[in-house]
Amino acid sequence: MIKFSHSIFALPFAFTAALMAASGIPSAKQIFWIIVAMVGARSGAMGLNRIIDIKIDAANPRTANRELPSGRIKTSNAVLFALISFAVLIFAAYMLNPLCLKLSPIAIAVLFVYSYTKRFTWLSHIVLGIAISAAPVGAWIAVKGAFNAEILPVAFAVVFWLAGFDVLYALQDVEFDRSLGLYSIPARFGVKDALLFSRVFHLITWGMLAVTGLIFGLGIFYWFGMAAAGGLFIYEHSLVKANDLSRLDMAFFNMNGYISMTVFVFTLLDYLV
Repeated sequence: MIKFSHSIFALPFAFTAALMAASGIPSAKQIFWIIVAMVGARSGAMGLNRIIDIKIDAANPRTANRELPSGRIKTSNAVLFALISFAVLIFAAYMLNPLCLKLSPIAIAVLFVYSYTKRFTWLSHIVLGIAISAAPVGAWIAVKGAFNAEILPVAFAVVFWLAGFDVLYALQDVEFDRSLGLYSIPARFGVKDALLFSRVFHLITWGMLAVTGLIFGLGIFYWFGMAAAGGLFIYEHSLVKANDLSRLDMAFFNMNGYISMTVFVFTLLDYLV
């Protein structure tokens, strides 16, 4: 029901923020508990989303074979899994610092609210982006022990990075969402305009990452990474066209993982070299 790769997906942005917070490599303890917190949060969030959406998933031919609607996993077991995952998040926050612990219920609340947003607003993609932006903000607080405004461009970059590819993902369910009265940018504005939204969102992401480089005074390696990330964004959007969604899985699953890894690796190189 929950793939470990879901946790890895946003982890590079968390590590990027941790590097910036530490102006180098964080301590081994901080790295370990950031990983534990991310795995707990992401696993709990995915479990919670699957539980809340079980009836919707059962009605959708694309998702009807998932573990919960097909009955391969009991709902009670999924609830237990989600509760344990969130408990892991809270314990990891406790092990990091007091502010992380105090803020952990807010992170869980945002994840809970997101799962209902598709029922009443096409801005659900942005809400999901806000939820995932807790990764870099949380990692920054984990290292600094305080919130500072200079991490906000990274957070905004993650908001629009996630929203941009979530719009692409929602292209698979345009007709189903409309038939069930669910909200998404593709269902509200159509495929062609949804592609435009996604491209604008990812342009904002690149711009926010560029602002980040200026704020932190990052060097040539970071900007090489920015050039590479820009190229990956362009390639991603070349794969998906209004009249051809056949390569959507490749665009969604591969390119966005490569983009987050590229930003992290080149940021790491910048601090190391």
